[in-house]
Amino acid sequence: MKKKEQINDKEDILETETKSKNEEAKWYIVQTYSGYENSVREDLLKLANSGLPISKFIFEVICPKEKYFKIKSDGTKQEKERKMFSGYVFVKMIITEHTWFVVRNLPQVTNFLGSIKGNNAKPVPLNDSEIKPILIKIGLIKKPSYEHLINKKVEITGGSFVGKIGTVSFIDSSKNIMVVEVDLFGRNTPIEISLSSFKEIT
Repeated sequence: MKKKEQINDKEDILETETKSKNEEAKWYIVQTYSGYENSVREDLLKLANSGLPISKFIFEVICPKEKYFKIKSDGTKQEKERKMFSGYVFVKMIITEHTWFVVRNLPQVTNFLGSIKGNNAKPVPLNDSEIKPILIKIGLIKKPSYEHLINKKVEITGGSFVGKIGTVSFIDSSKNIMVVEVDLFGRNTPIEISLSSFKEIT
């Protein structure tokens, strides 16, 4: 295994790095050697709880797991647990030059997903549509309810009808869609959009 780079432990590096409006905490995927996900998670949690300056930049660390049933030889079901994403650890953090350097040089970490070795390009964070279903499935956040929007006015924020305002007439959360009645050419027209493509008008 290639020897890890030396981690500079001078705290004054982080003292000069401040949180700006463009550096809000986001979710990233840290790649690990298979079987070392929990070990890396523990190392990240130690950093987050260390009281060192870097602890102000790491907020949450998870290894998503799911339950499943295994049929035993006698025909009975046995509930078991498994990792949802082998070789991946999810971390909510603020990426700076230093935090990026420290995390990718932790033992058993290979890189950030979306970050190319030998390249100075920082990793790309997950967007809400990627991370929210995972957080909902493991119970970290509640599944949003949309039923209260029936007969309410919303503005469409995605697709071909961006900016159009209409009334919600139908919602199917299982399919991630809603139908909005929009006035097109003087006629009330139903438009199907995703549940991530609107904002409520209050």
